[in-house]
Amino acid sequence: MEHIRIGIIGGAGYTAGELLRLLINHPAAEIAWIHSSSNAGKPISDVHEGLLGETDLVFSDSYSLDDIDLLFLCSAHGQSTVFWSENKRPVHLKVIDLAQDYRDESEGYVYGLPELQTDAIAGAASVANPGCFATAIQLALLPLAKAGLLPANLAAVNITGITGSTGAGVKPGATTHFSWRTDNLSVYKPFSHQHLAEIVRSLGKLQPGVEGKPVFIPVRGNFARGIFVTATIPVATSQEDAEALYSDFYAGAPFTVFSRKAVDMKQVINTNKAAVSVTYSENGVLLVTVAIDNLLKGASGQAVQNMNLMFGLDPRTGLRLKPSAF
Repeated sequence: MEHIRIGIIGGAGYTAGELLRLLINHPAAEIAWIHSSSNAGKPISDVHEGLLGETDLVFSDSYSLDDIDLLFLCSAHGQSTVFWSENKRPVHLKVIDLAQDYRDESEGYVYGLPELQTDAIAGAASVANPGCFATAIQLALLPLAKAGLLPANLAAVNITGITGSTGAGVKPGATTHFSWRTDNLSVYKPFSHQHLAEIVRSLGKLQPGVEGKPVFIPVRGNFARGIFVTATIPVATSQEDAEALYSDFYAGAPFTVFSRKAVDMKQVINTNKAAVSVTYSENGVLLVTVAIDNLLKGASGQAVQNMNLMFGLDPRTGLRLKPSAF
C-alpha cells in the first residue's frame, strides 16, 4: 500500500490529537509534520498525553506544503481562509479542512459527509469536513429528505442535541470547567447554532423546495465526548415503513448503523460509528435518535474516512475501532 505523506496545521487541538491517534496506526499514512508554533520542539505526547509511548513525533514551527500529499487543517474556525491568504497551494496537494470555512462548498471544496455524496468526495481535491452536530442531525434526516417526506417548512422539525465538553474545543472556559459542567445541563445557542446552515443546504439537495430551518436546541452535557440527538418530525408513515426506509438508506454505509432497538451513546464512543433508530407515534410523529462520537464521526474519524475515499482506499482503513462499552 503506497504511503500518503501528511501534514497537520493546528496540531495542539482535540481534533488534531484524535487525527494523530488514528493516523499513527493507519497503514497508508506517513506523518511528515505536525505544526504548532506554541509547542514547537515538544514531543507530541507532551500535549496529547494519551499518545505516551505511541509515537516519538515532535511539533514543528515550520512546514513545507510541497513535501506532502495531504494537508489537514485543524485550526479554529476562520483560520483556514487566513492560512490560504498567506500560503500558496501546490497543484498536487489535497486538503481536508476540519473548520467551517468552506462548508458552503466555496473555492472548489466538496462537503464531506460520505452518506450524502461519497462519489463527489472520492473525486475531490478539497473536502470540507462537516460539523459534529451537523453530522448527527443530517444522519437523522437524510433518509426522509431522500424520500421527500420532510415537511415543506423545516420549522416543523424539532431537534435536541446533547454534546460533551470536548465539543467546545481544547481552550478552557467557564462552561467547560469541571466544577460547573459536572452534574449540570444547560442550553446554548437555541434556534441559531452555526451548523444549521450546512444542514439546511444538504437537506435541500435531496428534497428541493424545503424552506426555513429546523428548531434546534443544543445542550451542554456533563460528559467529555459524544453527541446524542433526538429529532421529531411530523410524517405520515408507520413503524415498519420507517424502519425499512432507514435500513435501506444506510445499507451500504460502512459506519452508519441502523438499529431496530433504541440506541445509546456508549455504542459509538471511541469509534467512527453512527447509531440510528426510529420510533413512530400514533399521533403521526416520527422520533429519530442518533448517537455519534463528536471527535471521531463528528470530526477526525470522518476526516480519515474522507481521506480514504480521496485516495481510493477502503473507507474502513485505520478506523476499525473498539467502542467503550463500560
